[in-house]
Amino acid sequence: MAVDRERVLKEAAALLTRRATTSMDEIARAAGISRATLHRHFAGRDALIRALEEHGIAQFARAMDAARLDEGDAAGALRRLIEAAEPVAAVLAFLFTENQLFEGDEVNAGWARLDARITALFRRGQAEGDFRIDLSAAWLTEALYGLMGAGAWAVHEGRVARNDLNHSIAELLLGGIRRSMEK
Repeated sequence: MAVDRERVLKEAAALLTRRATTSMDEIARAAGISRATLHRHFAGRDALIRALEEHGIAQFARAMDAARLDEGDAAGALRRLIEAAEPVAAVLAFLFTENQLFEGDEVNAGWARLDARITALFRRGQAEGDFRIDLSAAWLTEALYGLMGAGAWAVHEGRVARNDLNHSIAELLLGGIRRSMEK
């Protein structure tokens, strides 16, 4: 039987985002494979987490592409990004915390590419005069990640309705970063 790597990673991400201490046995069961099969594809938890990291980075990059970050005004692009990234938000929330355990040049380079694209979006919004310039684009990038992760967790815990998530993130972030013409 061929193993669908994408499905295994999806099941692992779903479990690990809910409970970071999920065992390899539980992940194998959720994916419908044996633990031995799981270990043939991922030689232990570290290898699985590294594969999830690569998978999460690739998914988020696809969400950025789908959001067309260079089109329209920066606020509109940010709204599209939040919407496009919603399916991967929980995985990203897990990876943001796990990333510190698996630092490496390849992983860091992947995150750096994502960070650069988002930071460029915030800089564009600042240059267009729409976003505050007293907050660095790097900080705004971290704030976006934080809100996406917190939002995914709040949905999972039932504190926020999934249908309200994207609007809530966009409105809170944009409400705080929009440049006010008042002095």
